[in-house]
Order: sequence, then C-alpha cells, then structure tokens
Amino acid sequence: MQLLDCTLRDGAYIVDAKFGTSAIKGIIDKLQKANVDIIECGWLKNSDHKIGTTFFHVPEDISMYVNKKSETAVFVAMIDWDRYDLSYLPQKENSILDAIRVVFPRGKAKEGIEVGRKILEKGYKVYFQAANTLAYSDDELVELAKCVNGIDAEALSIVDTFGAMYEEDLDRIIEKLDEHLDSRIKLGFHSHNNQQLSFALTQYFVNRLQYSERDVIVDASLCGMGRGAGNTTTELAASFLNRKYNCNYEMDQILDAIDLYMEYFKANYSWGYSTPYFISGMYCCHVNNIAYLLKNHRTNARDMNEIIKSLDPQDRLKYDYDLLEEKYIENQNRVIDDKASIETLESAFKDRIVLLIAPGKSTLTEIYKIKEYIKAKNPVVIEVNAINPEYDADYLFLISSSRYDYSKSIYPELFDKQKKILLSNIGADSKENDIVVNFNRVVKRGWDYFDNAVINCLRLLNIVHVKNVAIAGFDEFKAHYNETYADASLPTVNPEGDWEKLNAEILDMFMDFKRTAGDSMNIEFITESAYDV
Repeated sequence: MQLLDCTLRDGAYIVDAKFGTSAIKGIIDKLQKANVDIIECGWLKNSDHKIGTTFFHVPEDISMYVNKKSETAVFVAMIDWDRYDLSYLPQKENSILDAIRVVFPRGKAKEGIEVGRKILEKGYKVYFQAANTLAYSDDELVELAKCVNGIDAEALSIVDTFGAMYEEDLDRIIEKLDEHLDSRIKLGFHSHNNQQLSFALTQYFVNRLQYSERDVIVDASLCGMGRGAGNTTTELAASFLNRKYNCNYEMDQILDAIDLYMEYFKANYSWGYSTPYFISGMYCCHVNNIAYLLKNHRTNARDMNEIIKSLDPQDRLKYDYDLLEEKYIENQNRVIDDKASIETLESAFKDRIVLLIAPGKSTLTEIYKIKEYIKAKNPVVIEVNAINPEYDADYLFLISSSRYDYSKSIYPELFDKQKKILLSNIGADSKENDIVVNFNRVVKRGWDYFDNAVINCLRLLNIVHVKNVAIAGFDEFKAHYNETYADASLPTVNPEGDWEKLNAEILDMFMDFKRTAGDSMNIEFITESAYDV
C-alpha cells in the first residue's frame, strides 16, 4: 500500500498555485517526515516559475523548496498530456523529480502513453492518470490496460474526475484493470468528494485489492484540499492504512502540517463537499460549470440542477461558458406576458406611499417606530423576499425560489393570505391572485450580487410610477451567518461569506438606481441603514 499526497498539485486549483514559499517548504518537509510514500510537488508548465507557487517550469524550480530530500520519498510532478513541452524536461540524473505523472482524457490514452514513452527515455518513472475513468466501457478499459502494458509504466490511476462513482462503478473498473494490467504495474485511485464517498471509496479500493499481487496507490490531500469538492483527506487515509494495513505514517507530522500550514487556507478559501458540487457529481459534470454558475450568478441549487440537467451529457463533461450562459438565461427568463401585472400594480399604487419591509433585524429592534409610521402614513406595505409575522403586509415580493419555498413552508397561513408579487424566474405555480413580473424587467447586471431584492423592488416601483417610497430593515450585512436578518433561519444570500463585497455592491447598485430614477422617486429610510447616503 502506498499513499500519494497531492495537496500541492490538486490544491493549486484553489489558490491558483500560490501557496507561498513557507507553506510549500513546510508541507514537503512534513510529508517526508510523516513517511508519505509519494509527494506530488505540483505541476510542470511551459511558463516560467513564479516563486511561491507550485506551477514549476523545470524540476530544478522545485529544489529551492526542499531542505533535504529523503531517501524513501518519491517526488512527482504532473503534466497535462498535451500542455507541456518535454524539451524543457532534463534527463533524470539532473532532476530532483523521480517521476512524472501524465494525465489524459478519455479518447486520448494512446497519445498520453506516447508522451509517457518520451519521459521514460529521459530516465523518469511514469505514472498515468486516466481522467474520467468512469466513462470508459469495459472494452475501453481492457484496451487502456493493454496500451499501458506496452511500456514500462510505474502506475496507472483510476480517476473519479466528477466524484460520480459508486462502489459498483469502482468495482467494475478494478475488475477489468486488475485482470488485464500487468501485475508489475501499480494501480492507483484518485477520488473526488462530490457525493461524500471519497474516503469510503478509497477504503473500498484498498480492501478490494488487498490480496492482489500488485501494489496499490491511493491519492489524498491535507484536509482534502482540491478542486471543487476536494479529495480524500491525507489524515484519514494515513490513519486508515496504519490501523488496517500496518503502515507506518507518522500522524503527528501530518497533524503538524495541518496546524502549521493548512489553517490559513481553510480560513481564506473554500473547498469540499457542497450541494452544488453534489449536483456536479450526480450529472458527471465538469466542476468549472458549477464554479461559473456560482461566481457569475450565485445560482441556487434548484436552478443549478435544472440548468445542468438541461445540458447534453457530452456537454456536461466540458465547460462551454457561452452555452452555459445561454442555458442560464433560458432558465431564468421564463418570459411571460406581464402587461396586465404592470397595469394592476400601477393602479394599486397610484398616489400611495409604498413602505418596503426588508428582512433586516432593525424591523424588530425598531418595530414601534415602523408601526407608528404605518399608522400615520397608511402606506402600501410590501414585505421584501421574506415574511415578517410582526407586520400586516399588503404584498409579499419574492425574487428567489428558495425564499418562496421557505415562506410557504414556515408561514403557510400568512403565505396563503398575502397577495404575492413574483418574478418569473421563480417558476412557481402562480395562483389567480399572484402578480408575476418578468425577471429581466427589474434585473440589471454588472454586479456579482445583482439580484438584491430591495433594489429589484425599487426598480419595479419605478416602472409603475410610484413617487414616494419608505424603506425599513435595509440593514448592512454583518460578519456572521444571517446575523443581519430578523429571521436568522432565512436561506442565506451569500454562502461564501464575502460580506464586505456584498455591502459595497448593494451600495453601488442603490446609488446607480438613484441616478437612474432621478427626481421621479423620493426615498425615505425609516430605520438606520448604511445604504442611506
């Protein structure tokens, strides 16, 4: 049994390879002292090495991060089969690396193996990574094994690229490769945790091959650091191999590596299992599609599921952002004829003050002030994207399916009682009294957090010519999860916790709206707000 740590290579996706000199040195040192068999130091790239990163140009770039190379640890770096010019790679006798890992996609096995042949000629060992092994048919697996047998490869790894495997999938692949791959060639497994199965499948892989003649390799990373849902964790894999297979990994050294070098990355970056990456695993979908929808549209889980499901299976394997944007817009638009809705609102709000009750906690702390305003001014009261049972509102304005479902589930009587103004992207089965407005009427892009409900509602009120608007509960977001809300259980709008950016964008959108509306709307704040500038 051999353990391969890929923190500095797979984790490069999370930090753009910018681990910093101290972390790179420290992680390599601690992994060596922990007796980890194979240390993947990073990637080899055609571009020059930038100090403090794990994108290396030539093996010599790695030397500055190694105080002393142990006699037992194997140092490897990865290359994409078609993205590294092997003329940069020196002969093995002039290199700190012992082996090169070559990753290739399905359909390019023969080309990838030919790259490996050239690397062997330079004296290195070669490890092959068959990306998206789950997609290989039985015949393709047999052919893959035969091709690898044709050269003096050190190892071939099964790769669960999309974190989509179940036990029976891994079993099928192991059976074919173990039968047809020369026993001298090690069989490896690189997992992803999209379905919370990474460690379980790693254990299954090892147990399944414990009586095989061949050596096996399992990939893992400290704290599971890796693209998207991440990988099996080195600490769990090492402990398992120690307890079940009498391996000799020094757990104190691994834990020191986490304490000393990983806490910063855990505090400042995100990886690991999440619902969006579960969707990626469920549909065998490239994680870049998930990342795009999260970054550019903060797409909720239900819409993400519908968007990814709408892609052809082959399109899910790649990342065509133009196609993805087209599918996103198609999902959000749900274009309707909302002329009657606009006329209804215009008539209902004519010559009236409209009070927006936003979800902020100040709607509780300043409840008497708000109720006094309602008593004195008799405004049309609209609750924005959340029901607040302390108020008797005339309308509920909703812009997201998650808030729609939450309101319906938690406050069923109030939900049924209130008239609802819905954006067409929600896709709910609107009832006779619901007023549905086209999503694109009130959305203005140009910000990451473009779908702020208060701003969207203001745009709608401007469209229906409301002159006077009062706002309560439009509170600045605070540092802790849902600290700002009157109802702390509301589905969050900002799972990444980038509150500073969120506040800045909301302020910028509000100022943009005021410039656009000009003198056509007077806005009054009933409760204190950081956006009242």
